[in-house]
Amino acid sequence: MRHNKTNVPRRQFLKTALAVGSAAAIAPTIIPSSALGLDGAIAPSERIVVGGIGIGNRGTYDLGCFLEQKDVQFIAVCDIKEAKRIAIKKIADEKYGNGNCATYRDFRELLDRPDIDAVLIATGPNWHATAAMAAAKAGKDMYCEKPVTKNIDQSLILAETMRRTGRVFQAGTQRRNLPHFAFACELARTGKLGKLQKVFAHPAGMQAMMSGWLVPQDEPNKESVDWDMYLGPAAWRPFNAKQLDGFNFEKGGGMVGGGVLEWGSHCVDLCQWAVGDCPPPVEYNPPKDGQLVARYENGTELIFRETGWIPLGSCPVRFEGESGWVEAGDSGKIVLSSPGLLAGRTVAEIDGYPATYHVRDFLDCVKTRSLTKGNAEAACNAHIACHAANIALFLGRQVKYDNKTNMFLNDEPANRLRSEALREPWRL
Repeated sequence: MRHNKTNVPRRQFLKTALAVGSAAAIAPTIIPSSALGLDGAIAPSERIVVGGIGIGNRGTYDLGCFLEQKDVQFIAVCDIKEAKRIAIKKIADEKYGNGNCATYRDFRELLDRPDIDAVLIATGPNWHATAAMAAAKAGKDMYCEKPVTKNIDQSLILAETMRRTGRVFQAGTQRRNLPHFAFACELARTGKLGKLQKVFAHPAGMQAMMSGWLVPQDEPNKESVDWDMYLGPAAWRPFNAKQLDGFNFEKGGGMVGGGVLEWGSHCVDLCQWAVGDCPPPVEYNPPKDGQLVARYENGTELIFRETGWIPLGSCPVRFEGESGWVEAGDSGKIVLSSPGLLAGRTVAEIDGYPATYHVRDFLDCVKTRSLTKGNAEAACNAHIACHAANIALFLGRQVKYDNKTNMFLNDEPANRLRSEALREPWRL
């Protein structure tokens, strides 16, 4: 905040100061208990001030998880849709009983605000990495929905950006903060299943294709829907209202991830955790008998499959070792090869995949400057595995990935799919 300099005569200044001092002595300042953190309130100094970027259906759910936390103050929303801006402002203003939630069409204006500590990024996947890196450079911590990247190159740049800027990053892979998934990964990671041989992920569809254009329609008023900002870094295409809704991976150019990236950014993330958050697999094979098999450097197999699961709900994973196995899903239940693997422990069953615990983990790490469960390094390694699997799918043949050079070995067609051109001015 800027202040204009005003010259005040010294004598007048002293008289004013004395008058103010006398008044203060007669009428002491009354500080509300909420400002001191009394009566269960959180003092302003302990609150995390949050803004939201791209708050649609999923983002509205995430925002609800943030608003449940007493140490969160949500003060601004940015969205390319006027209707969404109005809707989210209404939610925030009703929550706090005021009209203070600011609205923006350009997320850069929101990031320019020095009073915002962290942002919730829940745009379409086309924007996730670009918005996250802009937030990091603006000094904001971020909770970013998944998939967090569109390709391998973005994954590497995103992880490096978070290391360099020291920002707290949480990918929206909330299953890392659910107890039964955490327990299953712990069994695999700590050798309780014996030497780990296979980890299984559910891709919810195995396809990779190039996106196309829909029938052009009249572009709406920019204040109502900012189509140019919606496309952002993606290749230009004419407006079509169908592109505004649903889970569109692409929004403009490059390779569509299909189910491998959507569920993969959850299921493969858990598999990566099970193998110890090591670098991604080095070999990827096209589907055979309904399974896409990738192999880690130590020989452990990462297997994408759609069928053959125990009915434990969506997003199932299975980990097999030489002496045991475990399978888990969104029902909150786990199935073990032997009851002895529980070792007397009780594992809480939480049905569904609530993000509340994941949001809380993020907020705690913002305060302590600790590494989140869904940190950028872990998230990007899981995403690289998904992107590489997509490339094997798209090319219809085996590809081999070198984690030292982050390139495919002697494979120019595969390496061309590691990245894509970004539209001006959206450079990473």
